[in-house]
Amino acid sequence: MQNMVILGATGSIGASTLGVISQNPEAYRAYALVAYSNVDNMLPLCHEHKPAIVHMVDEVAAQALKAALSPTLGIKVTSGEQALIELVTSDEVDTVMAAIVGAAGLVPTLAAVKAGKRILLANKESLVMSGQLFMDAAKVSGAQILPVDSEHNAIFQCLPDSIQQNLGYCDLRAEGISYILLTGSGGPFLTAPLEQLKLMTPAQACKHPNWSMGPKISVDSASMMNKGLEFIEARWLFNTRSDQLKVVIHPQSVIHSMVQYLDGSVLAQLGNPDMRTPIAHCISYPERIPSGVEPLDFFKVGQLSFCEPDYQRYPCLELAIEACHQGQEASTVLNAANEVAVSAFLAGGIGFTDIARVNTHSLQAVEFKQLCCIEDILALDAEVRAKAREFIRQLIN
Repeated sequence: MQNMVILGATGSIGASTLGVISQNPEAYRAYALVAYSNVDNMLPLCHEHKPAIVHMVDEVAAQALKAALSPTLGIKVTSGEQALIELVTSDEVDTVMAAIVGAAGLVPTLAAVKAGKRILLANKESLVMSGQLFMDAAKVSGAQILPVDSEHNAIFQCLPDSIQQNLGYCDLRAEGISYILLTGSGGPFLTAPLEQLKLMTPAQACKHPNWSMGPKISVDSASMMNKGLEFIEARWLFNTRSDQLKVVIHPQSVIHSMVQYLDGSVLAQLGNPDMRTPIAHCISYPERIPSGVEPLDFFKVGQLSFCEPDYQRYPCLELAIEACHQGQEASTVLNAANEVAVSAFLAGGIGFTDIARVNTHSLQAVEFKQLCCIEDILALDAEVRAKAREFIRQLIN
């Protein structure tokens, strides 16, 4: 029986993870559920899954949940950063699903890595912000990193065992690999006229044609910043050079990513667009378990199409690729600026195309300096957020 902590239990990845656990109750237990403040969503999860511990980041939410839970359930409710770190590093915990969206997930995920836990990595910002530190910490502690993002999980499945067992330090060329092909749907604005992008609303940006995701990730998909962050994540997971990663637009979201070998062969992982598939793969690796997802029906799929990304349509993707080539400091800056910009867009404060403007300004406004530790990363993150908010105020006024 694996005891699992789910960071981001009330989000879409959390829901999918609990769905997979429910399919396989004899092997996996939701030992602890973690969320920021969503008591309304957490309460029914407590009744259904009966975790030993529930952690609410927000103290007020923790008190509200504690008051709402019946003492007969025997669920311990905690809050605060230190309690969260103690939870993810506890001897009782085998596996940590890292699914807190954004920079907020970095500290607890890195703590779990340093404790040598099995990490199901759905929080791409952990690698975007601290790639080298993160992978180095995993190597030292012996933590096993398994990528949950559908694209990175697809790549992982198409790679030889020697690379799967040596993430972050593998040599793709030595293993006969030419390219990693990172697929993306293009989001809801793939065919929208360019001049109309500035008029797009949060509701339109969140209406993804294939995937059901949270608002932040949905907006990132519309701008293809999500694919840019995944590009950076893939660089650290698979130790790629700049010429070994390519982005391919694939609107149907059936092929989740591909690996091209030196002999001309291309291996691809296909499946219905449902996050329970990569989650089930990571939870059970190297075995296979039921995920609850319907198998792909090739007679219903129809055509599969591909095209190159248009950087006029997706300037955020281009910024992310450039930041990846620049290094850790640039990708940390871009991630922080984008989180602030997307939040402002969802709140109706700025337009859709202003997200790229905020990101570009932030990359130009911050003086890059070497990041030697997690404290350096968090300090740069805070500095960028302040500058991005100031620039947004100037845009609005």
